Amino acid sequence: MSGPADVEVCAVVLAAGEGTRLRPLTRRVPKALCPVGNVPLLDRSLARLAGLGLAGPDRVAVNACYLGGQIVEHVGDRAHLSVEPGDPLGTAGGVANLRGWIAGRGVLIGNADAYLADPAAAPGPDIAALLRDWDGDSVRLLGQAAADPAAPGTFDGHVFTGFSLLPWRLVRDLRVEFSDLVRAVWRPAEAAGALAVVSYPGVFYDTGTPADYLAANLHAAGGGSLVDPTATVTGRCRRSVIGAGAVVHGDVESSVVWPGVTVGPDERLHGAVRAGADLTVATAGPS
Repeated sequence: MSGPADVEVCAVVLAAGEGTRLRPLTRRVPKALCPVGNVPLLDRSLARLAGLGLAGPDRVAVNACYLGGQIVEHVGDRAHLSVEPGDPLGTAGGVANLRGWIAGRGVLIGNADAYLADPAAAPGPDIAALLRDWDGDSVRLLGQAAADPAAPGTFDGHVFTGFSLLPWRLVRDLRVEFSDLVRAVWRPAEAAGALAVVSYPGVFYDTGTPADYLAANLHAAGGGSLVDPTATVTGRCRRSVIGAGAVVHGDVESSVVWPGVTVGPDERLHGAVRAGADLTVATAGPS
């Protein structure tokens, strides 16, 4: 994809993190592969980029580290893969590690754990404003107005909503070491007057905690239940997401049941995520 100034743009999906705030759900599965609305978060990111015309290993890269083998197997040949040895390099270090692949292009960077949904636009076109009329030199962030515009972590009164756009001149100087984009790129650009926030009009969850992860799933279900056609449900299911091959004989409300998992006839899940036979996470989610 190229902008009006003929700036060639590639994309990077950040999927290397350990997802510590989402534990214990991420002890066996990387956060990027946790399903929201029965679709792995990473696949949602790749679909959004495809909606912008960015697809394939020449245009899209995915980084991996924590439980990286699962990411590599899942992505296959759909994107260029950057596997970080040892511990994750962080958001800036992960991009720096892809400098040879980015090779002079502007880069659209997406967090795999960002859940975005705009009823007025399909995935891809819903974030197209981030690229529109870009000069190829400034930094752009996708954001939403913060409840407290002066709160720590805000940018021009906005909270970050998962996607940013960086020029090559800044990517070129990043170091392959643990570092984050906030301190390495965004705050310096903000101080230099070279950062702009583009408003996202839809719904955003960062899915970083079990409560937000549950909320994103319930939003994806559209106020009802989202049941995979291969699931078996003989019990009561209300406002929940039931994955492929799951079996629900009990009572499930405002909950998520992962693929292949069973809820027994005497069990009741409410505001919970059932991720395995021995793993159920209660949340402070919707009642």
